[in-house]
Amino acid sequence: MDLAAPNAYHLWYYNSLIWDRTTWAGVKALKSPLDMWSYQEIIWKLRPGLLVEFGTRFGGGTLFFASVMRQMGGRSKVLTVDVDRPTIDPRVHSDPLIEVLIASSTSPAVAARIVELRAEYPGPVFAILDSDHSRDHVYAEMLLLRPLLRSGDYLVVEDANLNGHPVLPTFGPGPHEALEDYLLAFPLDYQRDRARSEKFGFTFATDGFLIRR
Repeated sequence: MDLAAPNAYHLWYYNSLIWDRTTWAGVKALKSPLDMWSYQEIIWKLRPGLLVEFGTRFGGGTLFFASVMRQMGGRSKVLTVDVDRPTIDPRVHSDPLIEVLIASSTSPAVAARIVELRAEYPGPVFAILDSDHSRDHVYAEMLLLRPLLRSGDYLVVEDANLNGHPVLPTFGPGPHEALEDYLLAFPLDYQRDRARSEKFGFTFATDGFLIRR
């Protein structure tokens, strides 16, 4: 596939800061709508009992995930983790399908809660990393999830487009580098879902759609 046109659009879209004016139900989501569409397709096919979101921020994405999970029917839960309570929209806290955990996403308490919720809400897990975008932090998040995710679970490493992949080339090592380091250390853990990452031409999660082996 010729990437010139998709990359040009990706750069225009990102640099215009449209993503900072993207909302779900009136709450900022800070995501590409193309990725959000992919996420609902993945969720509908995977039918997870538990969705884990690292990085709530305002909560538009969290409310989006909850609305998709609710449409599936059955028992399910969204666990969203963030260090900054004041920025989270009150509707996130009041939604009975959502549990908000105020903690670092690399905290052992987060791992323990995922274990508990996984037992309470059986089925696959869909996890998305969208908190601190530094390489070391994302790598630590992936290590935390390593013993928690099972074969068939789905993981998305958001903002792997940073540091020249293709946006913000001066950002420094970020999610993309963390992902590459992790796959070098643990090459058998994940299969890249390239068909998904390429479906709409560009994604903020560059090369970051992963299926647990």
